[in-house]
Amino acid sequence: MILKRIFYFCAAIAGNMLQRIQTIWLLLAVIVSAGLIFALPLWENSAGEFVYAHEVLIALGMFLASAAISLMSIIMFKNRKLQFVLGRLNIILNLFLLGVFVYWSLTLPGEMDISEKGIGMFLPIISIVFIVLANKAIKKDEDLVKSVDRLR
Repeated sequence: MILKRIFYFCAAIAGNMLQRIQTIWLLLAVIVSAGLIFALPLWENSAGEFVYAHEVLIALGMFLASAAISLMSIIMFKNRKLQFVLGRLNIILNLFLLGVFVYWSLTLPGEMDISEKGIGMFLPIISIVFIVLANKAIKKDEDLVKSVDRLR
């Protein structure tokens, strides 16, 4: 009986979250930040081996922090203002990560000989796009709620 109530409670929460488009955008940002880092290389080193984000501790930590912030933002679906602030914080984190990648790409040993950048270097940009779309939808929801409150 208790498990049944827990199941219905979780289903109701999931139903409320999935009704809003920002949940989809944030879920895509989580997939990009936590999933694709294991599949797409950041760059190719001078030995011809691909370097992935999960092999570089700083990049792994930043990507997982970005995914965690996106997940927290999904869970905070009832508090739109906090969701919006978390989205902005996540954008700043991804911009910092992008800056780190640009710095690394300019200071890699043998940069003059080998200039093979992987698609993984662009993952923060993709994540930023999804988070911006989510923040746009959150702002739209907040404006709708404010306009309804004015009518009362």
